[in-house]
Amino acid sequence: EKICCCRAYLVSNCSDLLKHNFWLDGGDCCKINEQLPLSIIGGSDTATMSKSTGLPESVKLIFGAGGIYAAFLYYGSLQEDVFRFVGADGTSFKQAWFLQVLEAFANVIVGGLGLYLTGMTKNMPLKMFAISGASQVSAKAFTSLALANGLSFPVATLAKSGKMVPVMVGSLLLGGASYSVREYLQVAAIIGGTAIVSMGKKKGSAGNSVLGVAFIVLSLVMDGVVGGFQKKLKAETAAVGVKPKPYDFMFWTNMFMCLTAIVISFGLGEFTSGFAYLTANPEIMSKIAKFSVCSAAGQSFIFYTIANFDPLVCTTVTTTRKIFSVLLSIFLKGHVLSLQGWGGIALAVCGILAEMQNKLAGKVKAH
Repeated sequence: EKICCCRAYLVSNCSDLLKHNFWLDGGDCCKINEQLPLSIIGGSDTATMSKSTGLPESVKLIFGAGGIYAAFLYYGSLQEDVFRFVGADGTSFKQAWFLQVLEAFANVIVGGLGLYLTGMTKNMPLKMFAISGASQVSAKAFTSLALANGLSFPVATLAKSGKMVPVMVGSLLLGGASYSVREYLQVAAIIGGTAIVSMGKKKGSAGNSVLGVAFIVLSLVMDGVVGGFQKKLKAETAAVGVKPKPYDFMFWTNMFMCLTAIVISFGLGEFTSGFAYLTANPEIMSKIAKFSVCSAAGQSFIFYTIANFDPLVCTTVTTTRKIFSVLLSIFLKGHVLSLQGWGGIALAVCGILAEMQNKLAGKVKAH
């Protein structure tokens, strides 16, 4: 049976197309370039119908997912390089808040260009953006401080995969939440695996400092705070009837992240000492510049993927990206793990993948 190809054209009345013999035949519309009268498509006396075009879904997915993988795998590698860098005088880069200034500024530039092209949404609840941005930059800075104070990149990345921990703790303490046995086991696997990896270094390899562990715990706590503020931000935008576009989020969030980082870095003296360190060690500048560009590019690819696919597709990509980041760091950066350490990696990865599968299963049930 032939099917009318209304959906290929900007028309509302399928019967009008039927009168003019427009049919779907073998996947393509017949008479694609035929002229249709004004009564069918509107406009001037005649108008040319053209089939809507666009990239295939598979190409869009490869572009979006590939961009996320490329940008953030390199981002993770560069982040590790920055904090493992040793200058000519034997000093290391420790100015985590100054680094956040540069990273957020790169994202502000890209977000601003996006707003210029797509238009800025008016009446945004900037107060909530400010709070959300301040909490997000704190979470990122604490992760950087963990790396700067001796925590290995694989351990830090695995630990950050346990973002569900502060959410669960907060929900249980405040009441009104319940979790399944499976969810507890998933979190336990991530935490336990991370702990095993941190203790599974071979003799002679660098250990993880107590201060580094403390900072990654603070980062996880701030992740929980970020989640709460983001929910409030969505509720407030809905209350005032505002629908922010992706680049609205990117620009305003990073603008307040940048301002927060500037204030704190100046207060701690990191802005001047960080600038002085870059001046004294220009070879680290290219690493930080590429690190900042990868951050902005990665966020753009995330927004592109979310805009074209279900958000869980993006969650799947970003979650598996963290696993590959850990493995690349181990193989390319000289981390030496014992058999116990590899067992911890396997346990944590199982927890991460189980959490991802649980989310996907929940989405399928919802439909």
